[in-house]
Amino acid sequence: MGFLDGLWRGRESAFDSGNAATNAIELTKRHGQVSLTKQGAATGHLRINLSWRMRTSDFGGPQRESLLRHPFKALKPPEVIGHSQSMVNVDLDLGCLYELQDGTKGVVQPLGGFLGDVNGPPYVKLSGDDRFGSASGETIYVNLDQREHIKRLLVFAYIYDQTPAFDRTQAVVTLYPSNGPRIEINLDERHPQARSCAVVMIENVKNELIVRREVKFVYGFQGELDRLYGWGLQWGRGFKTKAER
Repeated sequence: MGFLDGLWRGRESAFDSGNAATNAIELTKRHGQVSLTKQGAATGHLRINLSWRMRTSDFGGPQRESLLRHPFKALKPPEVIGHSQSMVNVDLDLGCLYELQDGTKGVVQPLGGFLGDVNGPPYVKLSGDDRFGSASGETIYVNLDQREHIKRLLVFAYIYDQTPAFDRTQAVVTLYPSNGPRIEINLDERHPQARSCAVVMIENVKNELIVRREVKFVYGFQGELDRLYGWGLQWGRGFKTKAER
């Protein structure tokens, strides 16, 4: 998925965006936040989607470079390159740490079956668990009509299986407000051993909903993200059921 950086004239929020054809805002290191309230997009259901695919550069990249240096190798029969199971079977999961204004804290994620509720507390719900990086991906819904109850939400992605593979995937988290352009956060940094990534923070600051890019990779799981952001939850080892797979 390609992104176009640029300045969206007429808005004062700090972010990059595409043109009218793409109708998208890309949060980057340089321009890392946007106000849903100022966009008029702080109502309705906010849809947050995680999708990914394997990096094409991992397949044949070294060969192409070798052919540039040694063009006569193109006359030789191609080598058969095997790919490990971990190269193909990558399971990225989408989750959300939440903190409500009354002090209630918790997590919404596939692991453990903590799917949440969009009409009642925490006003966050996970729909589905995509094991294969399909076009639909995984989706979280946030009920922004109940935004006065929400203090902060940390959306994160993690790798369920035993093989770290963030450096092998092209993952993107996209926020679809009920009004205005979608917001995209590209997980394009290479962290070969990372197992989790804090992607984006949605925070209620003096009744203004701010979306802030995080993209912080960690080498542990949700507990390490918890410590990094001071959530204070108790974590135990969890497993997916066969039905979830």
